[in-house]
Amino acid sequence: MKLNVIIVSTRPTRIGKTVADWFFPYAQSHASGFDEVVLTDLAELDLPLFDEPKHPAMQQYQHDHTKKWSEIVAGSDAFVFVLPEYNFVAPPSFFNALSYLVKEWNYKPAGFVSYGGVSGGLRAVQSAKPVMTTLKMMPLTEQVMIPFVHKQVQDNKLQPNDEMIKSADALLPELAKWAKALKTMR
Repeated sequence: MKLNVIIVSTRPTRIGKTVADWFFPYAQSHASGFDEVVLTDLAELDLPLFDEPKHPAMQQYQHDHTKKWSEIVAGSDAFVFVLPEYNFVAPPSFFNALSYLVKEWNYKPAGFVSYGGVSGGLRAVQSAKPVMTTLKMMPLTEQVMIPFVHKQVQDNKLQPNDEMIKSADALLPELAKWAKALKTMR
């Protein structure tokens, strides 16, 4: 099984990559239920605002960027979205990335490493879940929340506290359980 850690923020001054630089190797060494843990960066993927002429449910993609994204998502069994909070919701890059595909998301679990100010990205996660469930994804309740994320960064590295590590340790085995169970439905 493959776990895909997805950096959602695409802003040039983002801190999401710094957050992922901690979580991704942590997941690689602690996600025992997965054969492989990969990292996808939406900034590198560079998806434009949804531009496919046909509805994504048809899977008749015209653009190379969509075909590549489809391959990445279809080849994954579970996801962790490294998700910032912008204006009390998930950023447009998240919703745009989800909107490109339909069937590739079906029956796969998702977790979050959310970050932001006082709420630690919780409001962003809550805005993401209804869209995910319409794509037949299973968003988990376990998540890593990082409030006041800038205070956790020293010398351009995220310094995880005990709560973040405990949360990651709760999230990763749950993702593996759900991924294994949902794989039978695909």
